[in-house]
Amino acid sequence: MKTKIYLILFSLLLLLGSCEKQLNQTPVSSLATDNFFTNNNDFLQAVNGVYSQLNNYPSQALFLSEMRSDNINATSDGNRDWDGINNFTPSITTTGFISTAWKANFNGIYNANTVLAALETKGSVLTSANATRYTAEVRFLRAFYYFSLVRTFGQVPLISSVKSAAEVASIPRSPVADVYALIESDLQYAAANLPATFTGPDLGRPTSYAAKGLLGLVYLTKSGPTYGINGPGINSNEYDKAAALFEAIITGSPYSFISDYASIFSYAKENNSEVVFDIQFASSLNGAGFPSHLVPVAYWTSNGISNSFGNGYGASTFPVSKSLVTSYTTNTVSGTDIRYPFNVATTYTAGPFIKKYIDVTKKGLSGKDWPINFIVLRYTDILLMKAECILHGAPGTQADVDAIVNKVRARAGVGALSNVTIPILMQERQREFLGEGLRWNDLVREGLAVSQMNAWRTADAITKINEIVPNYVIYPVPAAEIQTAPGLYVQNPGYN
Repeated sequence: MKTKIYLILFSLLLLLGSCEKQLNQTPVSSLATDNFFTNNNDFLQAVNGVYSQLNNYPSQALFLSEMRSDNINATSDGNRDWDGINNFTPSITTTGFISTAWKANFNGIYNANTVLAALETKGSVLTSANATRYTAEVRFLRAFYYFSLVRTFGQVPLISSVKSAAEVASIPRSPVADVYALIESDLQYAAANLPATFTGPDLGRPTSYAAKGLLGLVYLTKSGPTYGINGPGINSNEYDKAAALFEAIITGSPYSFISDYASIFSYAKENNSEVVFDIQFASSLNGAGFPSHLVPVAYWTSNGISNSFGNGYGASTFPVSKSLVTSYTTNTVSGTDIRYPFNVATTYTAGPFIKKYIDVTKKGLSGKDWPINFIVLRYTDILLMKAECILHGAPGTQADVDAIVNKVRARAGVGALSNVTIPILMQERQREFLGEGLRWNDLVREGLAVSQMNAWRTADAITKINEIVPNYVIYPVPAAEIQTAPGLYVQNPGYN
């Protein structure tokens, strides 16, 4: 997939549209679509183009989730975009990471809607099998983009077909439940119609099991508490549905648990059996920037590597929190947690930072050119989410939960536990998935975002981070979106 999709990805954006402000985009012209969607290769290129906005997802995961959580207590050398995110500042409506998350996901949705419209009107040039597969791929991606939006912003405009700028300007934000209805419909279609596996140049496309895994996470997220806001949790109590989907992957898919933790993230073993869905990157073609995101610039220069591998944040540092370091070093029943030295640079003078994705022997031309994929959903996550469902009343026993957690702990070399609870499970997930952008969303769906974050502020004696309140479970609507159509959107409470 790296050598097939990304060679044409960015040229496709010129056809499919990529204005700075997606919700003001006009549709692809009838002339362009008439001239383009005439054969299978045209449709395949267009489908590949819908993947393009996935490139921004790792930055969203690291700066809007990892940075927001108790994994990192960053230090700034000035007024940095991520400061307000890390510090829970209410005046972040113009922050670049937030604006980009809105625009990138709606760009992806616009491109998806464009291709789905073409499949409906001109799909007769395709075989039935290809028309179904392409539709399933694009609907998976549209669901992915909408799920990213609803977890970040709560209510968002629901746009399921190509709209003109004038039409978009009158579409308000929809209730979260309505957005979920589209997400679920898309993923159900994808789960029923995508292949179980892809091989060769198609490796990396979402499979039917990736759709099931994402749909399970959707049900799990929906089942979370509301916090009294229009956020991603709506108390839907769909743990049974989520557990059934996770079980289908555990018992019937080609994915499996890898015994060596480091191998999951090896540059030489990408798309291994642990990876249910990832975002593809290739050096020089479409290199990744996320390995350098949370690595201090001084790390590179102190090791004789060009500061072009830095992240542009000068002397800022991104230390792993004291509480998490303590968690790694004291959670053992026996042995040493091997995830700690693999995930964290422990000898750097400015404090420990996440080095999980760094292999300097594989570096590309700059810090934005790493040839490593970003794993979105992996088998261990499926296992632990099944345990989470059981603890919420889905079919299964405490022994099942303990067995899952201890399977993960055995790989880490830290010994077995018994009577695992939700807080213990969340701590294990924190250690397992550091640097993968899951922690903040984990805390939100388990109702721990406010209590755990405030407890962490106290435990680590952090004064720069504001008190966390329920309003901060979601981010503000970007100011530019509010200003475009005054009165159409109401800002999320707590932001100015």
